[in-house]
Amino acid sequence: MKIFTMIHFKRLILITLIAVSCQSAGQLKIEGSINNSIKEASAAETTPQSNLIWTIEDSGNDSDLFGLDSSGKIVKKVAITNASNIDWEDLTSDKDGNIYIGDFGNNNEKRKHFRILKINHNDLDNDTAEAEIIDFTVPKKKYSKDFEAFFLYNNSFYIFSKETKKFITLKVPNIPGKHEAVLRSDFNLDGKNNKITAADISDDGESIVLLNHDKVWKITNFKNDDFFSGNIEELPFDHNSQKEGICFKNNAMVYITDERNGDEGGNIYSFKLN
Repeated sequence: MKIFTMIHFKRLILITLIAVSCQSAGQLKIEGSINNSIKEASAAETTPQSNLIWTIEDSGNDSDLFGLDSSGKIVKKVAITNASNIDWEDLTSDKDGNIYIGDFGNNNEKRKHFRILKINHNDLDNDTAEAEIIDFTVPKKKYSKDFEAFFLYNNSFYIFSKETKKFITLKVPNIPGKHEAVLRSDFNLDGKNNKITAADISDDGESIVLLNHDKVWKITNFKNDDFFSGNIEELPFDHNSQKEGICFKNNAMVYITDERNGDEGGNIYSFKLN
């Protein structure tokens, strides 16, 4: 009992320190602590039809989609019955409230087939759901990559590889079936340690955010899907943790989640972009 109390006391102190320090340096604000049963919150997504923040866990975990309130409490759990969790990494959604799971994690870069799972918005009120499956492969003459981030724009998915330096962006149509992805761009963000772990686009389609463990990039004023023709602003957090999920709360603010590491992390944060 003493060990249990001490661990939770340390966690409370850490949350308090982060909440105080990061609101003034990096603008991170803790909204809540994610339920302890979710060890690896690997994504975050909201829909216009719900106040929930949806999340998943990555490889080695069950095929479950979780709906959280802003305090981190599990309000809804939907088990996906026809698709195992090979390596779920990110979430996105469409205007109708359908949620898409990016099953494209590939740490050893040997995976050849990738999937996006569509969960119909009507099934989000149920305990189980059967996913529509969108399969894709990387373009011919391109090596297999590790992907952890994507979003939906003009009914196509844009999927970002996780690279230290230059990364690629693939384009896949939002159509069930098998596809060969199209290479949309490759790009090298300024600075070091720039692995992209999650991404989102605002509901109005005007702003993009790309997440890293200690920063977010905000992209605006791009033309069509030539995203990196726009203005790219690096917004550091002054706080480093395994941040794996990001989604827009509104056009000026995002939610961010990080994975739990011992008595650290496992939180939902809000972050002002302006």
